[in-house]
Amino acid sequence: MNNIKAKIKYKANSFEVVEDGDHVICAVSKKKIPLQNLNYWNVTLQEAYHSPIEAKIRFEEIKKNK
Repeated sequence: MNNIKAKIKYKANSFEVVEDGDHVICAVSKKKIPLQNLNYWNVTLQEAYHSPIEAKIRFEEIKKNK
């Protein structure tokens, strides 16, 4: 890893690299996610998740705050 954070635009079934880098940061755990391992994100919130566990945590937070 070059340790350069990428800027990403998250889409429904893909993502677009807006600024080159090799990773993004999980919105929940703050872990680095290499772009080649990026599989979980929220299009509306425009944030990435390290795994389905973090995605579920965020979903539950949003549901709780409604």
